Amino acid sequence: MILSRRHLLAASAAGLATLGARGAAAQGAAAGYPSRAVSVMVPFAPGGSTDFVARLLSQELSTALGQQFVVDNRAGASGTVGMTFLARARPDGYTLGVVPNGTFAMAPAMFERLPYDNENGFAPIGMLATNAMFLCVAPDSPYRTLADLLTASRAQPGRLSFASAGSGVANHLGPELLQEMANVQWLHVSYRSGALGVQAVIAKETTLSYVDSVTAIPFLRDRTLRALGFSGAERSPQMPDIPTIAEQGFPGYRASTDFGFFAPAGTPQPIIDRLGTEMRRIMLSPATKARLEPLAIDPVGGTPAEFGPYAAAERAKWGDLIRRRNIKPE
Repeated sequence: MILSRRHLLAASAAGLATLGARGAAAQGAAAGYPSRAVSVMVPFAPGGSTDFVARLLSQELSTALGQQFVVDNRAGASGTVGMTFLARARPDGYTLGVVPNGTFAMAPAMFERLPYDNENGFAPIGMLATNAMFLCVAPDSPYRTLADLLTASRAQPGRLSFASAGSGVANHLGPELLQEMANVQWLHVSYRSGALGVQAVIAKETTLSYVDSVTAIPFLRDRTLRALGFSGAERSPQMPDIPTIAEQGFPGYRASTDFGFFAPAGTPQPIIDRLGTEMRRIMLSPATKARLEPLAIDPVGGTPAEFGPYAAAERAKWGDLIRRRNIKPE
């Protein structure tokens, strides 16, 4: 059948009407959003930097938007248990996630198959903040500088050990990257949490651990730990005497925990936009900066457009390292 110009115009008008109705519905959903409590998934147990950032954001969003934003901790499998839950949630803005790059950029390269589409299953709202780590040893460790540690490591390949919170997370891959750049070999010892790894260093069960600044700074201030380097691109304002790893002979070195804010794919764009606007206002406010600064967490408040290229670069960087070093889940 040959369609006349009149039929084509009628079909086009109908299609535009449908799109207009969908757009109006999305705008309407955003206008009344949120009308009930919102769940904010964190793919790790309570405590630690991801949970801290999520609770700070949730508290402020509750005040700003007039409904409760409630943190929902769903731990397991390097964060992929929580990401599976988020990917399968209804895309209506009532299930969100605060997720570190250890989960959205590192973990995908650790598993042959994931129960979700890591690249297309989520709608990025923006990057919240970044939190670098301190390379820590016991306070009475014989290693007083990074150079001391690396000299001993080269003399005893595989004898010195480092603690992590699990295979493929940030404080596992940060040391793996340094081993590769420094041409040393350490024994990886995996614990159930970063806190247990810290205790292992203090008890001298392991030689060192990368400790996120939220956890490390109180230990460093009371001299329960000693830091040999900072994994950020610049020195920590809270611990300015501790040099970065990059400036100690490894230019370009950077390993941090970066926190992304996500919704399930298909969440209406007006809701994403509203959440993004509020998130950026909260994260870049003087009050939030004042709460984060003592913990050496740097607020970012990025946009969805900025998040895509960043996430792709992180996946490439850490995915290549995981493949080169043949790192597997435990």
